[in-house]
Amino acid sequence: MSRKCIITGKGPVSGNNRSHSLRATRRRWNVNLQKVNLLIDGKRVTRISTKALRTLRKASKSTELEVAAN
Repeated sequence: MSRKCIITGKGPVSGNNRSHSLRATRRRWNVNLQKVNLLIDGKRVTRISTKALRTLRKASKSTELEVAAN
């Protein structure tokens, strides 16, 4: 299973560690993926990034407020 968010498509990013003497060694920053069971457009989604999860939670709260207001 790849380290990629299904919704946003975010994946790992690579770069260099820099020591005090400025030696460069390769490193990798992984995406913060969380295991969540969601249904989005009829598809089951299990691993999404925390940024996408936060956005979805905020969107669901705003639609609840709109429904309650109507």
